[in-house]
Amino acid sequence: MSGFPAVRMRRLRRSPAIRALVRETDPFPPARLVLPAFVTGEKAGRRPIKSLPGFDRLSRKAFVEEAKEADRLGIGAMLLFGIPDRKDAEGSCAWANDGPVPSAIRAMKEAGVKTLAIADICLCEYTDHGHCGLVEGDRVANDSTLRLLSRAAVACAKAGADLVAPSDMMDGRVRAIRTALDAAGFAETGILAYAAKYASAFYGPFRDAAGSAPAFGDRLGYQMNPANVREAMREMALDLDEGADILMVKPALAYLDVLRAARERFDVPLAAYSVSGEYAMVKAAAKAGFLDERAAAREILTSIRRAGADIAITYWAKEAARGFGGR
Repeated sequence: MSGFPAVRMRRLRRSPAIRALVRETDPFPPARLVLPAFVTGEKAGRRPIKSLPGFDRLSRKAFVEEAKEADRLGIGAMLLFGIPDRKDAEGSCAWANDGPVPSAIRAMKEAGVKTLAIADICLCEYTDHGHCGLVEGDRVANDSTLRLLSRAAVACAKAGADLVAPSDMMDGRVRAIRTALDAAGFAETGILAYAAKYASAFYGPFRDAAGSAPAFGDRLGYQMNPANVREAMREMALDLDEGADILMVKPALAYLDVLRAARERFDVPLAAYSVSGEYAMVKAAAKAGFLDERAAAREILTSIRRAGADIAITYWAKEAARGFGGR
């Protein structure tokens, strides 16, 4: 027999225990969650980020407190973004020994935090023009940017970063960083590559938080066209060939098809970044009473897991680690 009434799909939905028994997709365990953090060069204090409710620009001391909480919750890693006290055309605070990210990583390690430190490697937060690389004329120069990204990666590795995460989308950056890390004695420092990073409208709150909006033009010349998925597979294959250890899709929610395509093609760890705009729009809708934030966040993270991600970078990492519950 086939079909109704012999087949009743609701049989496996009739109680919480049965629904749990046949659940196809398990939540991300805390060890596979990554919590973003915005660190400053200040020694103490927090400054709230209006566009990211619940998040602050963290001094070194405040960041260590946040990292300790993440550690207690079993969160796998913190992803660090720097808020420098000075900017220049090259973004030299990205590799300065006293720069916000190297300083925060050293403080985190000295405090005995076991949660991993992932250093975002890009220049946009550090340059006075807000672009992700050196500007020559009216364009971002690819090849001359690679040496600066490599310097930043080595500086963060020296500070104790467990992984470096190039997010700039310059061609050849993974190979350049891998070569520089190996030459500096950091062959065991891994690379989490922002392999498919799209030119998305969902980055607005992050740019506010990090002060990284471009002073002119846009990032369409180096970040990916939101219409393209085959191109993303080429980007990922190239990053793997150049030495990436983990591949990332960013953003997550509007690019689940890209994540699924990557899962079917690449047998390596995959990360997905549920970005600031995804978080902020749910926060705003929940504040207005339009939806249940916890249920929406849980559903978003489930969809990312279902699409094939092994790792979720999410602003809901602490809530997810505490458990959203099931239904």
